[in-house]
Amino acid sequence: MKKNKLLYLVNVDWFFISHRLQIALAAKQTDYGVIIVTKDTGKFSFLKEKGFAVSDINLTRSGINPIKEILVIAKVFFIYLFQKPDLVHHVALKSVLYGSIISYILKIPTVNALSGLGYLFTDNQRNGKIRKLVLFILKKVLNNNHSILILQNNDDAEYFIKNNLITKNKLKIIKGSGVNLEEFRFFKEPEDDFIKIVFPARLLIDKGIIEFIEAAKICKSKYVNIEFLLVGDLDTHNPTTIKKKTLDKAIAENFVTWSGFQNDMVKIYNNSHIVVLPSYREGLPKALIEACAVGRPIVTTDVPGCREVVKENYNGFLVPVKNYELLAKAIEKLILDKDLRIKMGKNARILAEENFSIDSVVEKTLKIYDEVLKL
Repeated sequence: MKKNKLLYLVNVDWFFISHRLQIALAAKQTDYGVIIVTKDTGKFSFLKEKGFAVSDINLTRSGINPIKEILVIAKVFFIYLFQKPDLVHHVALKSVLYGSIISYILKIPTVNALSGLGYLFTDNQRNGKIRKLVLFILKKVLNNNHSILILQNNDDAEYFIKNNLITKNKLKIIKGSGVNLEEFRFFKEPEDDFIKIVFPARLLIDKGIIEFIEAAKICKSKYVNIEFLLVGDLDTHNPTTIKKKTLDKAIAENFVTWSGFQNDMVKIYNNSHIVVLPSYREGLPKALIEACAVGRPIVTTDVPGCREVVKENYNGFLVPVKNYELLAKAIEKLILDKDLRIKMGKNARILAEENFSIDSVVEKTLKIYDEVLKL
């Protein structure tokens, strides 16, 4: 019996590994042949060892040079034409835009997945014209008779339907990329009076890095037994990356410490007491569902995506976006109350078990693959 050929189009290999690897492995086990088209940053040997075919493409998230983008689209087109996939899965906005145009032309059944609307939708002044163009293209490609769109939260789904970007019957919601509950086990907070507050994300303005630093300044002026730790890289390809001199100043003045990108996030969460992500908008942040699984109380913003992970006063606090003073107050409540941290941490684990298991995400995604192939 011929295997169905499944092709993933993703902007970068490490993102595929962190957010889609388990789905691809499960698809391979159910007799799909899997091809991954993405940018090689050194992870291709790992992907090949897992039994995947790979193809390198420079699909940068922030690229706007028309000639380069046309060349990228052309390369994707010829990859699709040569590989003749039975099903394609596009991950993130640019992959969805480019890949869907090509799969529509070639009549390939398509799954589109948007983990969030990103900085294009959080800066109205800078991105207004580009956003209008993107919405126009999305409206054309998402309603293909042979495609389904996966979103991660109800707010984004409402936005897409309200703006007539897609009909309700072509839209599915899967809450996040899932977390391995065996790997990210519940772990009691460290028996240490020195409280560690972790920011687990790329150092982007849109992730709330500035508000985190300002909240750290307030809390550090009151307490000496605390550390505000940044765990993430400087994403130089993203226009909202914090300026290096701003980061260096905050580190030099001892408001925050910076560990850079870390592979072992289980260890980071196990050694922490509080997890904070003051993001401006998310799909459904993987860092927060990992924090839930380990059993850490969370302070985050009351915005799409983040509010899907935190129930107010149950496993953390929701604060208004871009409000570092209220962010600091919420963090302070947890600094001062160990019993509250422990209670919220236990609740967080319950929430993860009920809503964010990777097994559930894999099962739902494979069902969507089967559904699309039958369209």
